[in-house]
Amino acid sequence: MPQVKIKSIAGSANIHYTISTPKNPSAKSIDKILPTVILIHPVYIASELFQPQFADPNLRRFNLVALDLRSHGETSGKVPATYGREAAAADVVKFMEALHIPAAHFVGVSMGSCISLQLAISYPKMALSLTMISPLPLTEPADVAEGREEIHDYWVEAFRTGAKVDQTALLDAVYGALQLGFSSQQTSLISALTARAVPHALKNWGPTKLDEYRIATVDFFVKRTAQTAEAVRKIQCPIKLVHCGADIAYAIEYTAEVLKLLQENGVDARLVEIPGAIHFGNVSHPREINAQIVESVLRCSPGMSIPPAQATVVSPFTAALMKAGYDEDSDSD
Repeated sequence: MPQVKIKSIAGSANIHYTISTPKNPSAKSIDKILPTVILIHPVYIASELFQPQFADPNLRRFNLVALDLRSHGETSGKVPATYGREAAAADVVKFMEALHIPAAHFVGVSMGSCISLQLAISYPKMALSLTMISPLPLTEPADVAEGREEIHDYWVEAFRTGAKVDQTALLDAVYGALQLGFSSQQTSLISALTARAVPHALKNWGPTKLDEYRIATVDFFVKRTAQTAEAVRKIQCPIKLVHCGADIAYAIEYTAEVLKLLQENGVDARLVEIPGAIHFGNVSHPREINAQIVESVLRCSPGMSIPPAQATVVSPFTAALMKAGYDEDSDSD
């Protein structure tokens, strides 16, 4: 997959990305006559988490773009101590500028939803709609912050013994991340995503990059403050908050607080609940969540000529995930 060099307030980075158009699963550029959907991943697992979206014929009626954030996947670039939602949003906009991508629809999961919200605040003309899946609360709840710290501590412990990695501590960290994102569910896709993500994590968060690991996986969440009314009033696009009913991290009350802040400050916002969906609900309940994404994009694309869905499409992530054990037929069963 290709990369593009950017320089933003967070510094330089080589952003790894994927573009799929209706006709090309691994395109070099978008089809400029179609809406563009940019998908922003959560913590721990990068763009491949959107396999169920890139494999959906209804969503592939649009341009789909996914990028690996700093410290994730195959993107390279130092994570500065000041890295947070503002810097991450700036990275995304610089990425769009580098690839000549105009204003787009954003789909974010967890951390990705936080970044997309900040982008709509800092760069309101770049966002046509937001679909925020498992949106972060206004501030991080103490119990969730404690869980993130625990995952961090296990990971750091794995490298304390020097050259030899403590596999037990490493597995404890991975298990904690899987519990948060997937509620410890097991499917061949989740197993393949994990098998692909761990080597990236060992490269991005190895013994010489533990400070960056903390910034990206703990500080990003626990050091942020609630968005202000003044900031929220800058948003110009509709927002759909998607609460995942089986999210073990955030109860629906937290999402309702975000909704209230948005609506009280003039934002066209609504809340949708997907019963049974886990924190990374785009993986566990793609049919329901993909339908919500399609509805948001179509509602905000009046007058555009959008092709009908193809019978089948090929995801650019399928081949690598199959090598890691993904069996689409098994998961369907």
